[in-house]
Amino acid sequence: MLFADSVSHTQNAGDHWRRMLVKCLSVGMGVIAWGLLTTDKPSSATVQSAGAGGVSETRSDGRLRGLIEQFVADRDSLEKKYEFQLAPNYGTRMGQFYRAWLADLARIDFDSLALDDRIDWLLLRDRVQYLAETLELQLQQDAAVGPALVGLPIVVELWEARLLGQRPEGRSMAGKYERVRLELAQQLGALREPSAELQAMFGDPTLALWVTKRFQHLQQTMEGLHRYYDGYDPDYSWWARKPWEALQKELRAYGQALRQAALGRAGEDPDAIVGLPIGEAALQAELRNAMIAYSPAELVEIAEREMAWCDVEMDKAAAELGFADWRAAQEMVKERFVPPGEQPKLIIDMAEEAIEFITERDLVTVPELAKEVWRTQMMSPERQRVSPFFLGGDTIIISYPTDAMTHEEKLMSLRGNNPHFSRAVVHHELIPGHHLQQFMLKRHKPYRREFATPFWMEGWALYWEMLLWDLGFAQTPEDRIGMLFWRKHRCARIIFSLNYHLKRMTPEECIDYLVERVGHERNNATAEVRRSFAGSYGPLYQAAYMLGGLQIRALQQELVEEGEWSYREFHDAILQEHSMPIEMLRAKLLQLPLESDWQPDWRFYPSLQNE
Repeated sequence: MLFADSVSHTQNAGDHWRRMLVKCLSVGMGVIAWGLLTTDKPSSATVQSAGAGGVSETRSDGRLRGLIEQFVADRDSLEKKYEFQLAPNYGTRMGQFYRAWLADLARIDFDSLALDDRIDWLLLRDRVQYLAETLELQLQQDAAVGPALVGLPIVVELWEARLLGQRPEGRSMAGKYERVRLELAQQLGALREPSAELQAMFGDPTLALWVTKRFQHLQQTMEGLHRYYDGYDPDYSWWARKPWEALQKELRAYGQALRQAALGRAGEDPDAIVGLPIGEAALQAELRNAMIAYSPAELVEIAEREMAWCDVEMDKAAAELGFADWRAAQEMVKERFVPPGEQPKLIIDMAEEAIEFITERDLVTVPELAKEVWRTQMMSPERQRVSPFFLGGDTIIISYPTDAMTHEEKLMSLRGNNPHFSRAVVHHELIPGHHLQQFMLKRHKPYRREFATPFWMEGWALYWEMLLWDLGFAQTPEDRIGMLFWRKHRCARIIFSLNYHLKRMTPEECIDYLVERVGHERNNATAEVRRSFAGSYGPLYQAAYMLGGLQIRALQQELVEEGEWSYREFHDAILQEHSMPIEMLRAKLLQLPLESDWQPDWRFYPSLQNE
């Protein structure tokens, strides 16, 4: 779980799936020390590339880095220019932009590129293809909800006139506002007895939420148009201000009625969990973008197998404590929370313990500055509604009850953040987890931030949970129950999030699953599901924890367990390559020959490899 105010986990695609990775730690003198310890060259243990037909042994010439930086800058500039995404010029211009970039990339002599440049070429090519594909899906959804977007043609006309710098004629604007208001009033009545077309739209969970979001986008655009002219153009203000005020009331009334009609009772309940199940086609596009060569059904099967392993280990730990049922043992562990006021020191002590554990074993390079600059803060009660457990990064945000909470809320927070649960994942948030990652992202190949993926970000932190389990970090059966709670939680995230996006589970069923299968407090389970679907996370984000961890673990098996790399060489190499799909990271570390028609095919989970 990342500190959401410090780092976004995925890049945006359209207006829903592309998120920007931002704000790492500022560069300090510790970078110099790190630079003396590590370089961008492969480790001495790196597998050498093939001879004829292998990759070029020359170093990167920086061309692809420049192209990536140019692509991001150009893309962001166009997104700002054509910010009204319901206007035809948005889809037309962005489609032209992506096609032009794919054509330019195709003209590069791929065979002459060094391995790092081949990786960057493939990452950029796949990124552009993904953005083009998600743009097409977005345009299809916009077309499907078009009948409910009342006034759209007039808003498009006014928007495009503004882009051209045309001064509006005040009387004409007033008339157009009145036309839109009357159309909204008429459609508002139609929502009470929706047509077959509207009923079909509202019956599709994806379109039902999409139409409310797109009308909100239309409404915000109209409000922006009014602010642009009002008070600056006297002719506009004299004619159009009063018609705008009447229109604004109708826009708000229609938006509220549309939400209620589309979402039913969830549209009226502010505490309802309203997400966007994207469907199988969009989910497959997300998996291709993440370079995951498995179907959603196969990923659910992987999660279920990992969950079964957790069940066996949980029963062993429970038996050591004298319990025949793991739930009873878990309940006992939950009750061992520290009194209010003592949690911050507990977290600091656990963080120092994890740092000492990994440095004593020389598992990864930890710059002294990284050890120095992390800090703590307390999480607000409002934020705990979506983040019931602490979050991390350079600041670890401690989730613990306040005196203003109800008695039930206090107990659930205390129980869910008990020392054994907390000890299992403090290192996930700080060192060697997200804080160390963020520290290094700023200092090694930052131009690759466009390819940020939760499979690398969350997978790295989850991988360390697995590795520390293997190295005996859990000292007692209670500690093992704490670590297993989180491991089961990660398995459950794959199962409930993919099934939700495949429209096979509702948010309520997801909450029940977390309570019954993992042992969550119900309030915490509700917050977890709300965070998963009603926040700013991409559709694969929750699945990426365990799956990314399994990918890195499989790569560790190849290079450390079966190869000649040390743990430190392996972990340092990962941190030097910046965030990217882990199959592409594997190609770099193994020095695999890459061709321009390369496609992901790594079956990283052993028990499914030959099926």
